[in-house]
Amino acid sequence: MIRSLPLSGKIGLATVIFWLLTAMFGPLLAPHPVGEFVDMDVFSGISSTFPLGTDYLGRDVFSRLLYGARYTVGLAAAAAMLASITGIGLALTAAVGSRVLDELLSRFMDTMISIPSKILALVLVAAFGSSIPLLLVICAFTYVPGSYRIARSLAVNLAQMDYVQVAKTQGEGRWHIGLREILPNMIHPMLADFGLRFVFIVLLLSGLSFLGLGVQPPEADFGSLVRENISGLAEGAPAIIVPAIAIATLTIGVNLLIDAMRGKR
Repeated sequence: MIRSLPLSGKIGLATVIFWLLTAMFGPLLAPHPVGEFVDMDVFSGISSTFPLGTDYLGRDVFSRLLYGARYTVGLAAAAAMLASITGIGLALTAAVGSRVLDELLSRFMDTMISIPSKILALVLVAAFGSSIPLLLVICAFTYVPGSYRIARSLAVNLAQMDYVQVAKTQGEGRWHIGLREILPNMIHPMLADFGLRFVFIVLLLSGLSFLGLGVQPPEADFGSLVRENISGLAEGAPAIIVPAIAIATLTIGVNLLIDAMRGKR
């Protein structure tokens, strides 16, 4: 499968694997604790002691980046998975359930999707706070309607296929039809949608953190690393350039992989 990917897909896959491994093992490899002050100079450049320089308080950027990957990648992946599972579950319920239930779920999701995701997330964060569990739930809740809309469209089309009609005439129950006949044929499109949700949530989390509403100090994700070191932009400090590049490579890598998988199918 990997050999059949185009060059762009292989680059995307390598980038995704790199950031996944960084999120998993980064904190174990960090040379300094996340909030430790290690240098008297602020915004120092790249050196053998500090591979990515220091930030606005003299903390090691390399260590903070390794810790930050855990939140940016891990939190976004968990939220995207929760959003996709919830959206698919509700979509299957609507597709195999009664017409009234389908209308109620669809109209509610249409109402939710009409609200811009960033506005909805800002309102929810302002109302409930920005702890890690709440950020997970808020990001997932924000993107459930989009996942539901794609999954329902697929499920409704698949429900009209001949093999599904045969299963109905054989007396199979609704949940058997949904889980055994419809769901397996939705997996590949929904995996692509999961990748897109992941990218959207990475950007949403980074935006919230840039506004000071995401991961709170002394912990950090890529967005908060950019925000807290914004004063180093004029002098081109690595402390602000590196996390910005990290966000770009992560999102571009996922998009390259998704595009390659779409083309392969």
